[in-house]
Amino acid sequence: MRRPILFVALILILSAFCGLVSAQQATDAFELKLGDRVVFLGNSLFEDDVQFGYLELALTTRWPDRKVTYRNIGWSGDNVFGDARSYVTTPPTPYELLIQQLTNAKPTVVFVAYGGIEAQEGESGLAHFKQGLNQLLDTIDRLGAKTILVSPIPVLLAPSDKTTQWNTALDSYASTIAQTATARKIRYIDVLRPIQEKSKQAVLTEDGIHLNETGYYFLATVFEKALGLPSRKGDITIDVAKQSVASALPAKWLSGDKSALRFVVNDPYLPLPSPEQDGKMIAVDNGQMLTITGLKKGFYTLTVDNDNVVTASSKQWADGVLIRQGPAFTRSAALRQMIQKKNELFFFQYRPMNQTYIIGFRSYEQGRHKKGLEEQSFIITWLEGQIAVNSQPKSATYQLTPLNEKSERANE
Repeated sequence: MRRPILFVALILILSAFCGLVSAQQATDAFELKLGDRVVFLGNSLFEDDVQFGYLELALTTRWPDRKVTYRNIGWSGDNVFGDARSYVTTPPTPYELLIQQLTNAKPTVVFVAYGGIEAQEGESGLAHFKQGLNQLLDTIDRLGAKTILVSPIPVLLAPSDKTTQWNTALDSYASTIAQTATARKIRYIDVLRPIQEKSKQAVLTEDGIHLNETGYYFLATVFEKALGLPSRKGDITIDVAKQSVASALPAKWLSGDKSALRFVVNDPYLPLPSPEQDGKMIAVDNGQMLTITGLKKGFYTLTVDNDNVVTASSKQWADGVLIRQGPAFTRSAALRQMIQKKNELFFFQYRPMNQTYIIGFRSYEQGRHKKGLEEQSFIITWLEGQIAVNSQPKSATYQLTPLNEKSERANE
């Protein structure tokens, strides 16, 4: 009689252990592996980032050598049942189309962001939403992909009873998503509260509902923090007297005399470029604090790989100067443009504006153009190759040079 009891006890212990391991895996630092295929699936929260590219840029620069492929199949107004994808009057059904698009993307990692549309139904729609969400997650499991659940963002409209009611509903749906993630032992990213907090410091939406460029910059940083990724900031302190470099990043002193001091920094990844509004760069905390002590009184110009970056006084350098421009930022901005172009091409490939006539139920009229859509894959693949090459970090040589007396007087 003892053997069955011991066997059952062992099974229970192993089950509990596996549960603990799974729960731990959901909170450990996130990592993309070589050849992963990441899919962003949801409503406008993901679709709108096609025009900004911050989410993909954040992940691409973290693992530049992993050859990760990204596909954004977000659809404005969509819910867990794919209802917004109903652009045809014959099979596939909207939900079948959602699953077909997801399957075609061959994902290994899927970020799922739903609940924003469903929350408009209030508490009465929660059970239906939960059932649909679990049905979708079951499908993703069958595809062998890892899922990361994402909460909806808050409504940032002017304060009113309606806005309060809407945000209360969004909070309830976010809680349901979080509970589902816990029950299934998968990772969950709460963006509702962080975006709500950030909205007190900056304008994050176009209309109180859809994020603008600044909103997507902050959304990317929220993702990074929630995924357990280390800070991109790497403060550097130079002591001229000791000819030493203290840095959170790999850095090395090269030389220093009356004419200039030089040191090398090896950034592990490119920075996130600052967002813009009305043609002006938004002040965000994305820089590198450089502190240089022991300088003689005067003004000094910093160059990075021979590009002029900033000029400041010896006192300002001793207090610390925030570096928010330079070759790395320029390269990162160019990389984001490549990502935006690639995503735009893919968007119009899988969702052509006249899709009913090209790939839909009236394809007998203009179906010949389908070949042109397929040929865009060559351009997309080429761009992905360029993204991979240009996302690689490079060592940078920093040089601080004193201005001549004439330049010093001009700056005083």
